[in-house]
Amino acid sequence: MDKTAETDLYLPVKAWLVARGYTVKGEVGAADVVAAMDGCMLIVELKLGFSLVLLQQAVARQAVCDAVYVAVPRWRGKVGWRAFKGNIGLCRRLGLGVLSVDLVQSAVQEHAAPGPFQPRKSLKKRGRLIREFEARAGDPTHGGTKGQVMTSYRQDALACAAHLAGAGLARGADVASAAGVTRATRIMAVNHYGWFCRVERGVYALSDVGIAALDEGQRPDGPLPR
Repeated sequence: MDKTAETDLYLPVKAWLVARGYTVKGEVGAADVVAAMDGCMLIVELKLGFSLVLLQQAVARQAVCDAVYVAVPRWRGKVGWRAFKGNIGLCRRLGLGVLSVDLVQSAVQEHAAPGPFQPRKSLKKRGRLIREFEARAGDPTHGGTKGQVMTSYRQDALACAAHLAGAGLARGADVASAAGVTRATRIMAVNHYGWFCRVERGVYALSDVGIAALDEGQRPDGPLPR
């Protein structure tokens, strides 16, 4: 059974701060660790893992100190690292520093320094989000679902499939015109869902998978998107 306590984090964290010139004292007021040097002060909140309580406590300490760290035991394995990395990003956005403590080696590693954070904007991701929002017909998927999402691409593929269901065989240009899907030829050629089959050059039909998809009602509610 793991008998690790928050107090086990204290001495490694204190040693790390002392090595940087700080005078360190534990349990001062509401803070787990307070360190001072040349008129500058910082606070460290100790916990055995990331939690909402830890973040709330650390943010509360920012009312009395600009430099606030959270310190938790070092992660274990790849899954632990992925979760830890995500929490580093969250702490940065809150202006909090992050320390990990290797309790076996009594070693401390700084992963983020406390201070204001300005997230980097991704124009590429923003553009992709806007294009998908504008291209999607209606609002076919409830937010929060972990299931299949009705993307604009899937809507267009369904429109192509619905046209072929009635036409039997059709050229890509004819499907594009009739279904109102400008990328119809590419959708059918790439065949991401396996719904289409190429009969001859430029001519497509529905596959058995495509027929089953329409039969199972995998089309949007109401009229097919245009």
